[in-house]
This record gives sequence, C-alpha cells and structure tokens, in this order.
Amino acid sequence: MENSGALKGIRVVELGQLLAGPFCGQLLGDMGADIIKVEPPGEGDPMRIWGQGAEKVQWEVIARNKRSVSANLRIAEGQDLVRRLIAKADILIENFKPGTMEKWGLGPEQLHAENPGLIIARMSGYGQTGPYSDRAGFGGIGEAMGGWRYIVGEPDRPPSRMGVSIGDTLTATYGCMGVLAALHVREKTGKGQVVDTALYESVLQVMEGLVPEYDRSGFIRERSGSFLPGIAPSNVYSCKDGEYMIGANKDSLWQRLAEAMGQPELGTDPRYATHLARGENQIELDSRINQWTRTLTVDEVDALMIAHSIPAGRVYRAPEMLDDPHFKAREAIIEVETERFGPLKMQSAFPKLSATPSSVRRAAPAKVGQHNAEIYGELLGLNADDLAALEAIGAI
Repeated sequence: MENSGALKGIRVVELGQLLAGPFCGQLLGDMGADIIKVEPPGEGDPMRIWGQGAEKVQWEVIARNKRSVSANLRIAEGQDLVRRLIAKADILIENFKPGTMEKWGLGPEQLHAENPGLIIARMSGYGQTGPYSDRAGFGGIGEAMGGWRYIVGEPDRPPSRMGVSIGDTLTATYGCMGVLAALHVREKTGKGQVVDTALYESVLQVMEGLVPEYDRSGFIRERSGSFLPGIAPSNVYSCKDGEYMIGANKDSLWQRLAEAMGQPELGTDPRYATHLARGENQIELDSRINQWTRTLTVDEVDALMIAHSIPAGRVYRAPEMLDDPHFKAREAIIEVETERFGPLKMQSAFPKLSATPSSVRRAAPAKVGQHNAEIYGELLGLNADDLAALEAIGAI
C-alpha cells in the first residue's frame, strides 16, 4: 500500500520492548513513519509470544508497519551498530530502566553530539529524574501509583484492573504526543530534545479532579463499580437478552429518557430533575431504569434511545464489532495479510486524517532480524560478509 501518511520520510529507531515503547512505535508507524524495530538476537521482543487465545497474535498489531533488525545491545559491537542507525534517525524510542542507555554509551548527550536533531522518546516507570527513577516499573504499577487501580472495581472488593494494559498505552500515547510536538519545534530550530514520559504520570493525567477534590475539600474518590458517583443516569442496564449502556446524565437528556420510559412525570420529579438531585438519588434512579429495561430486549431499548436522541449503545465484544455496519462503513477494523497467520482482522490506523491518512502498509515481521540485510545494507553499507562476521560474534 502506498504511504501517504503525515510522517512519511520520518525515520524511527525503536529500542523498546513489551508495550509502552512498541505501542508508541505503532502509532508513529501508522502515521507513515519508517519504524526500524531493534530486537535482541534469538527470541526477540517478548511481545512475539504475548496475547490470549490458542494462537498469539498481539504481535501482529503492535509490530505492523515495522521492519526488524537484530542487535545485541549488551556487547560493544551491537551498541556500535545501533549508534550508527540512530545517527541516521529522526526519532529514537526506548523504554529501558533509566541509566541503561547511558551504560551502553547511548545516552542523550552522546547521541545528540552525533545527531543534534534527534528526538528521544524515553518511557519508564517513574521518569528519568526523582528518587524513584532507578526503580523497575510496569504498567500495572503505574496504574496503582497514578490513582487508577484504587478507584476501579466494586466497593466491597480489592482494586481491580481493566482487561487491557492501559498504563502502558497511555504512556505510549503521551510519548507520541510529545514526539509530534518536538518535531514541530525541530522544524523551527533544527534541534531535537528528550521526551520524558513516566507510567504513573501518564495515568495521573487522566485522573480528572481526583487531586484537587482532595486538596480543596478532603474528598477521596472510592471504588463505585459500574457507575461514577454523582453522574446519573449513566450505567449499564439489564435487558431481557443482554446489557445496554445509557448515558442520560444531563437535565434535558434525563427528561427525554423519562419520556422514552413512558414515565414523563419523572423528568420533573424533584428527586431527579436536576444534576445534583439525580446524584443524590443515583442508586434509586438506576434501579428504576433497570426495572424498565428488564421488560425489553436490547433491540427495543436501542430503538427507543435512537428515537429520543439519547446517547446510548450496546455493550460489544469482538464478535459484535466485526458484525456492526458502522464499524464496517468507517473501516474501523481491517484485514491484514500476515506472514504467520494469513488474513487477520485487527483495529485500523487511527486517528483519521483527511489529507494524509494513516494506514497499515506492512505486516509485522515474522522473524527476528528479518530485515538485517536490507537495513544494515541500505543505511550502514554492510554487505553479506560483514553481517556474517557480526552474527558469528553474537552481535546480531
């Protein structure tokens, strides 16, 4: 597929493993950047064997639009190879423990001395500075320290988690945002910079009023299950044949929902007429709505919500997504011809740009170092004998 993405012509060296660094690379690659994925020789990135189900296919999403080279960063020859690649790159992504890159002679000072315009996206548990910076960190730890885990789950049970690694993907997304801002600055100054993103701070950014609410009034948010306290009605309700999400947490929307329920008087009932009143009587209100939805099928409730212009939607799993006409019309899910699994459905590139659309142009590399000859030859001028010598000493 032709590359018409906004970042066409931008070269990225991705050193990160698992989720945060590679997801940032996926986002940039979808937008048109040339992603050179550096993997350790042998098994490569652990993401190659991650995922659920009988066949592990998560790699096919996170490594799409990437070319793979192998390099052993624990020996001087491997470090030298990667240093030479980075000298020809616009962006470097890494998510190692702070200090690791410096130990390998690949710290920002050394890299910027050779490539002043280089933008370095660094992702770690706690950031590159501060008393915790040298601690190991995973996404779940960032979710816990950033405030997410404590407020997720049922109030009578321990903190829960989402079914995806949200801490990692948030960090990658903020890292991508920082890279795009740094590219804009480089256009004006010619100089690169470091984008420092921490797992816990990325989670903290989406915690809404959690900190100022405590600072101002001593209020501590607690776990509340399927609803957000004070925001009503906004919940998943039971129907005859499944669950359905309704968000009518605005006075005019609530009045329309009351009409849809055939109980228009509830729209002006003092217990529910205002935002604050609905918040105070949230549990009672949700029970009323649930009693009503239980008498109808999902299709029947859906039709009523559409007719009354109320924000609402079905609770989807993968099968429903694949069958939905809106997903199909917007090509939210595409089919990619992969080397290992053949045709494979996955989420499309996002967000959608009208003039420079993002796309999936290349399937994930099936083998570690699949593009060694291509990239090391193209960028560093190495030939087959050079690569054989490097392989013999364990550098690639």
